Amino acid sequence: QVQLVESGGDLVQAGGSLRLSCAASGRIFGINDMGWYRQAPGKQRELVAAITRRGNTNYADSVVGRFTISRDDAKNTVYLQMNSLKPEDTAVYYCKMKIIAYTIDDYWGQGTQVTVSS
Repeated sequence: QVQLVESGGDLVQAGGSLRLSCAASGRIFGINDMGWYRQAPGKQRELVAAITRRGNTNYADSVVGRFTISRDDAKNTVYLQMNSLKPEDTAVYYCKMKIIAYTIDDYWGQGTQVTVSS
């Protein structure tokens, strides 16, 4: 059974930095796209950043120049380095991976809270 475990969420002051991690475990043959999403109270879940197996990246306009997504395929892990954090970045952050196991399916992490105080 495949599981995704996230870590790194915290309370931080505006202008600070955090690094989120999401590690996949289980019988995994490979991972295609990896991504980070976030959901603030009362809002829909939105894509923050994504990275393909080839390393191509895509970012939401609101985080360009501040956030960096990266992956370590040897560890089945995706990272999100978040710099210059703003109060509007406050949300629950979720990772998502398209994992090749016995089938190819999307898996989600449990979510990690990021709170940015002004």
